[in-house]
Amino acid sequence: MLSSFPIVISGPSGVGKSTICRCLLARYDDLGYSVSATTRVPRKNEIHGKDYFFLDRPTFNTWIGQGKMAEYAEVYGNLYGTPCSSIDEVLVHGCDVLLDVDVQGGANIRKIYPASVLVFVLPPSAGELETRLRGRKTDQDDVIEKRLRLAGEELRHLPFYDYAVVNNTIEESVELIRNIIVAERCRRERVLHRLACANSALRNWVGAAISKPVDTVK
Repeated sequence: MLSSFPIVISGPSGVGKSTICRCLLARYDDLGYSVSATTRVPRKNEIHGKDYFFLDRPTFNTWIGQGKMAEYAEVYGNLYGTPCSSIDEVLVHGCDVLLDVDVQGGANIRKIYPASVLVFVLPPSAGELETRLRGRKTDQDDVIEKRLRLAGEELRHLPFYDYAVVNNTIEESVELIRNIIVAERCRRERVLHRLACANSALRNWVGAAISKPVDTVK
C-alpha cells in the first residue's frame, strides 16, 4: 500500500462536488488534482488542461484504445474519463489525489487503485438539488429533469462508498472531507509504509517490535 492514495468524490450532478474539490485544493498544498477528460463542450470560464481535457470523440476513443484511461463512461450523451497519467503523476510525488468522478468511474478507480478512499456527496434534499441545478443556469429543462432522474440511480451506489457527506454548506463539507483524508493518512498500513520508506531510528524500532507480534489468543 502506498502512503499516498486517490480520494474519489462522487455524487449527483449539481451537488457541489467540483466546488468542494476546488476549495480543498486551494487550501491544502498536500493534495493534487486529477484532471478528467470529456467530450462535452466547455462551459464559460473552463480551461482546457485545468478544468478538463476537452477532447473530440475520435481522440477520446483513441486514448481508450491506447489504455490511457483509468476509467471512462458515457454520461448525458458525453464521454468522461480519467487519464492514468493524471493520477500517477500526483501519487509519485507523495501527494494524495482528488478525483471528481461519477459512480461508474468511482467503481473502476477502486479496481485499479484498491487503496482509494471513496466519498459520496449528498444534497440536503431532492428539492435542494433541483434548486441548485436550476441556479447554475447552464442546462435546459429537459436536461435538468434527466439529471434529477439519474440522481436516484446514482444513490443506489452509495453502499459501495466508504464515506457519505451531506453538503449543507461548502464550508462544512470541505472540513468534513479534510477530516476524512487526515484520518485515512493515519491508518496503520499507511503509517508503516511511510516508516518503511524512511531512514530513521523510529523505523528500526517499530520494525523490530512488530516482527514479534503479540499473541492475543489465550
